[in-house]
Amino acid sequence: MHNKEGKQGMKLLIKENKILLLIIAISVIVSLIMIGSRISVENHNKTYDIVLDYNELKAMADQSEYDISWWLKEFREMGITKVGLAEESVISLMEDSDLPVSGTVMDIVMRDAEWQSNYPEDFIREFSEFGYDKYDVLIKAASPDTFGFISAGVRERYQPENYFIWQAGDGSGYIVLNGTAKLTLYSEVHKLVTSIFKKNFMEKQEIVSSKLMYISFGLLPSKVEIIEDAGMEVIPRTASYTGWNDTKYAEAVISGYGELDKVPEYMIVGGESVIGYDDGVGAAQDYLTGNNITIGLIENTTQRQNILQYGVNNIVMRSGYNAVRIFSVWDYIQHRYQYYGYEGAKEIENTLFRAIVERNIRVIYFKPIKEYRDQYVYVTDPDEYKTMFSNLESRLSTHDIKFGNKASIMDPYQVSLWAKVVMALGCIAAAVLLIRAILPIGRRLKAGMFLLGALGVAGAYTVMQEYAELITSFAAAVIFPCVATLFIVRQSKEFADTLDCGERLPKVIGLGILTLAAGVVISIIGGVMTASPISSVNYMLEIDIFRGVKLAQLLPLAFFIIAYLAYYGFGTGKKRPGILEYNDLRNIMNAGIKVWMILLGAVLLIVGYFYLERTGNDSAIEVSSLEMIFRNTLEDNLTARPRNKEFLFAFPSIMMLVYTSVRRFKLWPILFGLGSVIGMTSVVNTFMHIRTPLYLGFYRTAYAVLFGIVIGIIGIAIFEIGHKLYKKLERQIR
Repeated sequence: MHNKEGKQGMKLLIKENKILLLIIAISVIVSLIMIGSRISVENHNKTYDIVLDYNELKAMADQSEYDISWWLKEFREMGITKVGLAEESVISLMEDSDLPVSGTVMDIVMRDAEWQSNYPEDFIREFSEFGYDKYDVLIKAASPDTFGFISAGVRERYQPENYFIWQAGDGSGYIVLNGTAKLTLYSEVHKLVTSIFKKNFMEKQEIVSSKLMYISFGLLPSKVEIIEDAGMEVIPRTASYTGWNDTKYAEAVISGYGELDKVPEYMIVGGESVIGYDDGVGAAQDYLTGNNITIGLIENTTQRQNILQYGVNNIVMRSGYNAVRIFSVWDYIQHRYQYYGYEGAKEIENTLFRAIVERNIRVIYFKPIKEYRDQYVYVTDPDEYKTMFSNLESRLSTHDIKFGNKASIMDPYQVSLWAKVVMALGCIAAAVLLIRAILPIGRRLKAGMFLLGALGVAGAYTVMQEYAELITSFAAAVIFPCVATLFIVRQSKEFADTLDCGERLPKVIGLGILTLAAGVVISIIGGVMTASPISSVNYMLEIDIFRGVKLAQLLPLAFFIIAYLAYYGFGTGKKRPGILEYNDLRNIMNAGIKVWMILLGAVLLIVGYFYLERTGNDSAIEVSSLEMIFRNTLEDNLTARPRNKEFLFAFPSIMMLVYTSVRRFKLWPILFGLGSVIGMTSVVNTFMHIRTPLYLGFYRTAYAVLFGIVIGIIGIAIFEIGHKLYKKLERQIR
């Protein structure tokens, strides 16, 4: 009887909502077409490149028995042909060269009351006439070559009012850079304390350096020669800072690049901005476009979006997205040698693998490996590097990604406006259908709600298209997991009403698997609808990102409570399963609170906090070493690593929800129901990571379903055995 009523209800729901279902179907078809175009773009972006960092390579060479030239040739034999060389600054000349250079902020110089007596009288006289203050930087070049290199760089690049140059008779000299408070670097605030009562006397902050210590003077010819003699290409890196970065500066930098044997493949910006940014991006844009140079987008340390460098995004968009994402081997990654108990650089290899496969990284800016337990000591065994790069190349080949002399560039794909509008209308239709599924609203009200939503879509895409596409994506990320949740709850309740509580276990397991599969399919549709509106190249390069991930995870959990009340009710007295009634809300509001409810609520809050905090790359909760090793094992043996929360808990929970509903357990359905929602939102969340190639999302979900079914069967078997033992013990006690 109940089964017939359920089927009739479903037929009636379809009959009454044909137009809404048709709109949803059309929007899904359109989203699949857009996804197909994106997959084509991803399939043409399959070549990565590696750029070595010269300064760190030189530091490693100094700790080994070989010089920098030997090491460059070793890496050249590994197939690496490019070396990133930073232009020289006061700091780099002091720390990484043999040139006799020193630089000091005038505040530090003037702390010596007799500082002027330490310098030539002529210099002091002319310097005083030029004028100085404590924010300036005083550079001493103690040899003619050093003075010539720095003074030439300063004269060619910077405005005369920003510097003072004085040369001694022996060819050495001084260069003073005109600093300001904004360019000055201070120590952290520290407190002075009285000796008797240890009370604060005052807070003190000292000038310790200046950004001017990092401004660029040019490429050091001796380093360029070493790189080119090794048969490798120089990728110059120029640090640019506001106030010292105008057109004159850009033209001088470009002139310096022109002296290289070859036009650089990439521009990897250093400092705050692209060259010439004080006057706009025109000079850098013309240079890059005229020479077909690819600009780099350096991924942030949190592996979310790219480092903010002024002018970079402007150039990327104006160039038709002639850009490539760059993964810099940050210091914390350099230290992952013999990490997690692995031998060698396995975890660094894993990190590079994930960057390339999962995040559209196509250039690795590589810095040599450092010891895990001694973070100042480099690994100087060349075989470690050969093994790591060889293993990386082999693993990437299984994804049809190859190592080449130039990184592939992503096609400038953009999702069309009409497609976004159609998908937005599909989301509106799904939302109206979702409301109709739990509330007895009439045809006119449904039509009015849809028309109101459609007007909102038209207005949003007319006035604020960029925000509208994000809202469309966010709506899909919330609505379709809610639809999947509603389906799972409805089916579980229908099974509970139509099947005997002692139903054969194989049949219950089969129904649980079917319910899981159907729920995942609905969520995958939601994932596709979420990804499609923001599958344009600006999202795939993470210039723009999807926002609201955690909220999209939370809202379906809240909806589950509504869906559960609509079908299961609270306590006794549910009259119309499938409809949210006033009595449902009244019963739950008037329920007596027991101690076990408070304890359960506390546990759920802790689990919920942990769940939300673990969502995203910038989580405050670190992943344990054991879990990372488990993840890596899955990653090594599968095309894509399934999400732990899906196959270990969430997907089995769907099967357990069906089982506990059929067996008429009281509390367990709501607990497993909450776990089920996590699975539905997680599937959609997989597709929210627009930088991740789509095929990985499908593989990841498929593996999770397969493993989840196995664990679900085991869980049901354990519950069944435990329930029978409990009943047997209960009878014995009686």
